[in-house]
Amino acid sequence: MNQLATKRKKQNNISREELVNMDKNDLVEKFIQLQAHNIQLKNIISKKMTNDLQCSSEVNQNKFDFNKCHYRRVLLKIMYFGWDYQGLAVQEDTTETIEHHLFHALMKSCLIRNRETSQYHRCGRTDKGVSAFSQVISISLRSKYPPSQQNLTDSIETEMQYCRILNRILPKYIYAVAWMPIPDDKPEFSARFDCKKRQYRYYFPRSNLNIDSMREACTHIIGLKDFRNFCKMDVGNGVTEFWREIFKANIFPVNENDKHDETSMYCLEIDGNAFLWHQIRCIMGVLILIETSMYCLEIDGNAFLWHQIRCIMGVLILIGQGHETPDIINELLDVEKNPRKPQYNMALDIPLNLFHCSYDLEETSEWIYDDGNIKSLITTLQGEWSIHNIKTTMIRDALQHLEAKYRKNNRELCNTDKERENDSFAHIKCLLQGVKPKVYTPLLKRDKCSSLEEKIEFFKKKRKI
Repeated sequence: MNQLATKRKKQNNISREELVNMDKNDLVEKFIQLQAHNIQLKNIISKKMTNDLQCSSEVNQNKFDFNKCHYRRVLLKIMYFGWDYQGLAVQEDTTETIEHHLFHALMKSCLIRNRETSQYHRCGRTDKGVSAFSQVISISLRSKYPPSQQNLTDSIETEMQYCRILNRILPKYIYAVAWMPIPDDKPEFSARFDCKKRQYRYYFPRSNLNIDSMREACTHIIGLKDFRNFCKMDVGNGVTEFWREIFKANIFPVNENDKHDETSMYCLEIDGNAFLWHQIRCIMGVLILIETSMYCLEIDGNAFLWHQIRCIMGVLILIGQGHETPDIINELLDVEKNPRKPQYNMALDIPLNLFHCSYDLEETSEWIYDDGNIKSLITTLQGEWSIHNIKTTMIRDALQHLEAKYRKNNRELCNTDKERENDSFAHIKCLLQGVKPKVYTPLLKRDKCSSLEEKIEFFKKKRKI
């Protein structure tokens, strides 16, 4: 039996040495086989996902005759923390998406028959790691009342508890928050196409960033402008227009108490008989690190391009670090002068949050919040906050202890401002993805990506092939 197992392992696992000695045609054949196997596995996973949803639907349809049910069009407000998920939209090779779990809950609870017949629209498609405090979808859900009675006050107040029903099934970090009835005279109302404004927030530690310079840079992105140098061009999916309108862009402290740091003057007072060289300045550096506060970039717009906000934030961080001036925003927005995007790292996905979506419908209708559901969500989130805050406090405690030891053993690092800065402020480094160069190269002197025209021509040739 042991000899047989060894033989199988040899057949299935080709060593590096064997691959190097293989003929080119054999390698090509092996690659084609692996590619076909990969596609086969993806199809199996996709088929399993579809079968799971269909089986769930078929089981539920034994209990419910959907043909006899009443339906109403609604907006549904969904909150999710996306750091454990692969994005909002359903994907072929994974079940860890927001939509997969949302439709599993909708179908298991028999609120819909299936996605195809639910008239589903989403307000914004968030990527892997990105969160949403107010993702809005429009959908047709099963109702207790016939259409003629659905808009009565009593019917709305006693309607099915959509959010509470879904939250019993939805997994961790995905929550249904509220719902709103769509009037009968707006049957085609869409969470996507009828959204008037989308507001995103990007959270980051202040560290040693120059907030004033970052705010000045934000003023340059407001208005209707071509953002091709602040996004990932999705020409392959037919996106060739990059004009978007930004209504507002600003940076502010998350904690209201932190606002006093910018408007008030403070003094560190230390009494002693004698001081070492740069001793007080080093102490102040540690105190600033301890009191590092969280800030937020808030951007309002009608629509956004792929990775637009993360690219904007990536450039803003460079400005805050002093590597670029606020005028670099205008330079990159001038697509006639700079038609090709410089190669730079966009900001990390986790701090990005779809914070709010606005509709004209909110002027005449109200969101329906279930008190019991909200109380349950508050309890859940308070627990999550406590655990994460404990972890943060433990990390900060360990960090301060290690920094004190490091500074004590390496006092000479405090001899220059530059060395002290590099030693004390590393909070922001993790927010810029990709390799960090030892010597900074200005954006306009970096290698450039292909222009829009070059990308279009590339995909034209690719389609012909």
